[in-house]
Parts: sequence; C-alpha cells; structure tokens
Amino acid sequence: TEHHDKLKSFLPQSDKKIAERICIWLDFFERYQSPPEALKIKKRISVLESKILKKKAQKKEGYIDPYTKKFVSASSLKMATMIRTHNDERVRKACFDAREKMASEYLKEYVELVGLRNEYAKKLGYKDFYDFKVRREDGMTKQELFSIFDDIYKKTKYSFADIRKLEKKMPGLRKPWNFAYKMTGNFTKEEDPYFQFGEAVKRWGRSFAALGVDFEGGTLSLDLLDRKGKYNNGFCHWPTLVHYKNGKRKSGASNFTCNVVAGQVGSGVQGYITLFHEGGHAAHMLNAEEKEVILNHEYAPMSTSWAETQSMFMNTVFSSIEWKTRYAKDKDGRSYPFDLYERKMKKLHPLMPTGLNSIIFVATFEREIYEAKSLTATKVIALAKKNYKKYFDRSADSMHALNVPHIYSWESSASYHGYGLAELALCQWEKYFYDKYDYIVDNPNIGREMTKVWKLGARKTFKEFVHLATGKNLSARAFLRDVTLSLPRRLRQAKERITRLEKVRPYSKKIDLNAKVRMVHGKKEIANNRNSFETMVNKYKEWVETQARA
Repeated sequence: TEHHDKLKSFLPQSDKKIAERICIWLDFFERYQSPPEALKIKKRISVLESKILKKKAQKKEGYIDPYTKKFVSASSLKMATMIRTHNDERVRKACFDAREKMASEYLKEYVELVGLRNEYAKKLGYKDFYDFKVRREDGMTKQELFSIFDDIYKKTKYSFADIRKLEKKMPGLRKPWNFAYKMTGNFTKEEDPYFQFGEAVKRWGRSFAALGVDFEGGTLSLDLLDRKGKYNNGFCHWPTLVHYKNGKRKSGASNFTCNVVAGQVGSGVQGYITLFHEGGHAAHMLNAEEKEVILNHEYAPMSTSWAETQSMFMNTVFSSIEWKTRYAKDKDGRSYPFDLYERKMKKLHPLMPTGLNSIIFVATFEREIYEAKSLTATKVIALAKKNYKKYFDRSADSMHALNVPHIYSWESSASYHGYGLAELALCQWEKYFYDKYDYIVDNPNIGREMTKVWKLGARKTFKEFVHLATGKNLSARAFLRDVTLSLPRRLRQAKERITRLEKVRPYSKKIDLNAKVRMVHGKKEIANNRNSFETMVNKYKEWVETQARA
C-alpha cells in the first residue's frame, strides 16, 4: 500500500489520460500482487488443482446396471441426462448413486484445497477465500451479496408447499432421481425433435446475425461433442485477447466447448444452450476496445457477474417462446407448437419461483465451507446435504454440490454467485429492452446496445455496468416479478410476444458474424466458414450424423 500510494503521487497532473491509464495498471498489479509467502501457497494450490483435474480425467465413469449388475461406461454428464430422461426408475437411481459416489471421491483433496485457499486469502488480509473472491471480483461484501439471496429465498420458498402437494398426485416426485424426469422428462423427449443438434450451429448463427451481433473479426473455435477424458462442463476461453499494436486494434480469438452426446435424447438442446451461452461470452470479450489489454480479458478486474450477464442473456433469447416458434423446427419443418409450451408451463409453473435456488445453493454451500472452523470431510458432506435439503426440498439427501466442477478450480470457485447476480441483471436488462422496443428476438437494436457496453471491457464495476445498461441500480424486482407471474398472465404474455414477432421479417441474408469460425473435435478441424457459414454448417451436420451412428 505504501508503494502504491507513493507511485500515485508521481502521476502526471497535467495529462489526465496518461494518469488514468497508469491507475488502471496500478489497480491491476494491486489485485494480483502477492507477498512471497502467499505465492508459495498459490503454487501448492495450483499443484493440488492439477492433481484433482488429472484424477477426474483418468477416472472410469459409469454406473452399475440394476438388472445385469455389470458396469456400464457413461460420462458424468451422460448420467445426468439419463436421470432427466430415462423411463426406468431403477436405471435413473443407478445413475444417481454413481454420481453420489463420484461426489465423495475427491473429499480429501477438496478439504486440503479449501484450507490452502483460505490461508492464501488471509495472507492478503481477507477473512476467508469467499470474502477475497466476492470483494475482488464483484466489489461487494458477503453480507451485501447474501442479503439479496436470502431475501429472494424468503419470498419464493412458498413454492415448496405447492411442490409437496403435487407429490400426492405424483408418488415419488421428490426423490432426487425422479424429480426432473417426472416434471420434465416427457417434455424433454417431446421437445427433442425440434432441437436436433445437426441444425444447432446454423440456427445459432442466424439468430445472432439477426440480433446484430458482430464478433469484430475474431476467431471462434467450437468443440461441441463429448469424448472420453473431455472436461465435463461447457466453458469459453480466449487464447488471444483483443489488443493494440502500434495504435491499431488487433482482433482476439475465442474457443468454446461442451459435451453433446450425438443422438442422445435431450443432449442436443445442451448444444444449443452452449452456443448461445458461450457465444454470448465470446461476443462480449471480442468486442472489447479498451487500449489496456488487462481490461479485455475474463479475469479481474472483469466482474464474473457482469460476464455471466452477457451469456445468460443470450440463453434467455434461446429459451423464449418467440425464439422457439420461429427457429425450432422438426425435420419436416413444423414449428415448435404453442400447445407444447402451454402444457409445459402448466406443469412447471409451481417450480418457477425456485429458479434461482440451484445457484444460491452452490454459493451458500461454498460460503459455509470457507467459513467452517477445522473443516473435515464429514463436515463437507454434512454441509452439502444440509444445503441440498434447504434449497431443493427433496425426500432424500444428496452430495450434489460436490459434483459441481466450479468448486475445484481457482477461477470459478467461490464465484458461482455470479450466475445469480447475472440472473437479476439480465431480468432487469430484458425488462428494459421489452419496455423500450417491445421485442428482443431478431431485433438488431439489442446487439447495437449490448455492443456499446461490450466495448468497455472491464472498465466499470458490475453495479456500474448494470446502471449504465438499464438506467437503474441493480435490483431483484424484475426477477421476482417474472418468477411469481401468474400462469394466465404468463401464457397471455407469451402469445403477445409471438404475435409481435410475426410483424418482424425473418432474417434471410447470408449468415455473416464477422468472424473466422472453426468447428473442431479435439485437435481435428471438421469444417470452417472460409467459403461460407452455410457450407460449414452443412459439412459439420454430416459429420455429427456419422458420430451419432457410430
């Protein structure tokens, strides 16, 4: 701090721009500067994280067939999909049990990891690692963050009583291996024909182009299919950042990935979600125009919550009924039917108030883990089960929190709350856009307004960006209004938005995202858009179909 203050005293008073640029770098170094004793701890953390990652990659994943008693090879994500979609409860239970076993396999390393992270944070003057993360990344205190989450939980937990009433008509509903299947399993199968993965890249490209999303000459490499040893979660990263050389802006590059199992019912839609979510991340950072490269990357001073606002906003575009009725078609060209949406809403409406619980659950679990005194494996399990019970109200315990990959990585641990804050921000942004333009899907004004804030990189804090984008301070009001909307009003709103979009001509131009796009599988390039986006997606679709038959 003494050196920092001394350096600031030397800043040129006559040239405010130079002074500002120097302050940006001083702030950056202050965030990442660590005393030698803390650096030693950080190295130990990195070694341990690598050890866990390697152990996970080498782990033989799968479940015990309840009928043959033989081991069936299946990735963690494939088993998660089977829990949602398989029509045999015994198989669903077998996949659930296998994932529970997986959750406990890294307990020893996790306890050690938490201890080291806390030790590191305390060396830097923070109460614990969660305090370090939330203050550094989002400019908030734990109390400020969790007071928001606690208020949301209190105002929405009434829905658990409604779900328990449903269980009387649907015996076994609240068993963890039954809930998703009984509530959405049939819908997953019924919706699957409208979300064939072979069409995903083309629909994503057309939708982004219609929104006015421009990747500013960047390079995108998309690795979307599952394979043995592949990291079990979608993510995006930037091997080349937007930067300036001799005063000229140089475009960046972004890679994103997910784990679609070609041909598996319910897996294709995960590919769509990744394209929109990670595509939102990529568009955000590849549009940055800050001269200081340290403002053009995903790490602090970039706010995790603000970064997730961009990606999750794009998810809401994809999940909207107006997008589905325009873009989601089966192989015969029939559009996603409103009748299906209506039936799904009638069944799932009681769950809507609990929409943020899965995020608050992970955030609260991690907070309590880092605040725990003399942490042990037993305490970890107890906290995982306690919070699962509180935020999901299932009839059986689960260690689900320990299967969340984010908790094992330095970058994403103690940052899961970012998804929750992003949900609040995107609901606020969405309301702003609907109030201003009356529609979002295929509206180039959306991309134009988003690009304005994207250009600023990490120039501002999360709360400052929210106010800049929406004209209002961050609030849970828009979110709570949306999740507590009555069923008749929700259905009426859906019809109004579909009718409004019918007045907008579908995007019919050639797809041009101003990006070099590569479709890859590991190190192998499958197709690219050198000739055209359409040629690329057709070639990739043919390849995906061969993988589904393999």
